[in-house]
Formats: sequence, structure tokens, C-alpha cells
Amino acid sequence: MRAFYYDHYTFPLKEGHRFPSAKYRLLREKVIKDQILSEAELLVPTTVTRQQLLRVHTPDYVHRFENGLLTKEEIRRIGLDWSPQLVTRIQHVVGATIAVCRVAIRDGIALSLGGGTHHACTDHGQGYCLYNDIMVGIRTMQAEGRIKSAVVIDCDVHQGNGTAEIAAGDSSVYTFSIHGEKNFPFRKIASDWDIGLPDGTEDEAYLGALETAVSQIINAQKPDFVVYLAGADVHENDRLGRLKLTKSGIRQRDEMVLSKCQAAGIPVAVLMAGGYGKNLNVMVDVQAQTVKVVKSFS
Repeated sequence: MRAFYYDHYTFPLKEGHRFPSAKYRLLREKVIKDQILSEAELLVPTTVTRQQLLRVHTPDYVHRFENGLLTKEEIRRIGLDWSPQLVTRIQHVVGATIAVCRVAIRDGIALSLGGGTHHACTDHGQGYCLYNDIMVGIRTMQAEGRIKSAVVIDCDVHQGNGTAEIAAGDSSVYTFSIHGEKNFPFRKIASDWDIGLPDGTEDEAYLGALETAVSQIINAQKPDFVVYLAGADVHENDRLGRLKLTKSGIRQRDEMVLSKCQAAGIPVAVLMAGGYGKNLNVMVDVQAQTVKVVKSFS
């Protein structure tokens, strides 16, 4: 299996950020230490190009973000202070997703140790999301003639509003989000199918709803490609999640989604998406479990 990562800690975020940037370094260290992936299986991607970004985002937004011209309100909405390092960081994150999509289409499955920035909309970022790597990846694959249609299976605890906004009216991209209904974003943009769950939802109810939806979507859409957001923020330890899935429940979630895609012969790009654990090591352990599950399908 090929997995892609970016050394986020080489370009650290400013002190005081709430975003848990250390998790990327810790996740990479853990998957190597636990021999889930070897050094040879971990690849550093090239950066996204401007042409690739402009398939999804407006020229004005790309220009202003990359040149530090966003307003204070726009920066507040994103939740991260602007810096040239932040620009470099997200360019590599999106580059990793594009690389993962290409390899997944060729080999059947591939994974990024980051990605899943699903709140970024056409002309603005929000909720720690600067560019929408999911849609840049899909649109790039379509432009390169590798796929015609795609499904986004978004299992991050937060609704994928940016992906829904960008894909709206595009029949070649089907968006699905299962999330906490009362959680961020509070003004949601409708996906093709949304399942909003109440606070405190546990394994059985979550997995039942997800299995029904994934089966129906795959059978009805018959996509060429799936992008799967395997958010760890549904875990009971997450400080922003408000759902109560166990580590075992998340493993069952990952296995179920991937097995249904594999059975249908659909290649899958897996993105790690959110995770804001009260205990950082617990969260990294959950994400490493997802990597292990993906590895078992390769």
C-alpha cells in the first residue's frame, strides 16, 4: 500500500493554535513504530498546482489566501493565523490527496495521513479548512480522464458543508455525510444525503445507519471512485465530537465501508479527516487503527 504524508512539524503553526498539529507527527511515528507501514510505503507528495486549485476555488480567494490578503473576519472564520508556512502546508496537504487519488485508482486503495478539509468552500475557508482537498482531488482525476463519477463518504463528525457547496449541481459527484446534527457547522449546506445524529450516539445506532446508507449509495450510484473521510472525531474521547463511538466501533466502521467498496470493485482514497482528542495519544491510536485497517485491504 502507498500512503502519503507531509512533515507538518517542519512548518509549525504559531503557538496558541487550538488545531492539534502535533497529531500528524505522532501518527507518522506510531505507524512506523508499530510496523503498520514501512518507511518505503510513506511518500512525501508534490504540492498542488494553481491550475488544480482553480478547478474548485475562485482565483480571488486563492490569490488573497496565498498572499496574506484575507480579512480579519476571514481569518477568524478559518481559525488559523495566516503565515507563509500555512500556505506551504496546505499546498502539500492537497498535493497528498491528489497523489492518493491517483494511486488508489491504480492500485485499488491508498491513504493520506492527513487531508479531509471538507469545510472549505469555493471562495472561503472555515473550520481549520483552507482548500477543499476532497473536491480538488476528484476534479483533478476527472480532468485527467481517470474517472467520470465519484462518491464522497464523509464520516467526520462534522457535516461536510464545503464539499456539498462545491459539488452542488454536479451530477458526477455524489456527497454523503453522517455527522453530529447539533455540531459545527451550525448552518449546514445540504449534501446529496445527510444523516444528522443526536449527541451521544453510540456504536450500534451509528453503524446501522451508516451500513444502510453506504449500501444504497453504492448500488444506486455505481461510482468509478470513492473518497472516504475516516474521521477519528466520532470517538468518545474527542473534545469536539459529542458522539460516543468506541475504538472497536470505529474499526467496524472502517472495515464496513472499505469492504463494501472492495466488493463492488470501486477504488477508494482514504483521508484521515478530523480528530481532536482530549487525550492526544488516544486519538492517534484510533487513527493508527484506521491505517491498519486500510493496510489490510491493500
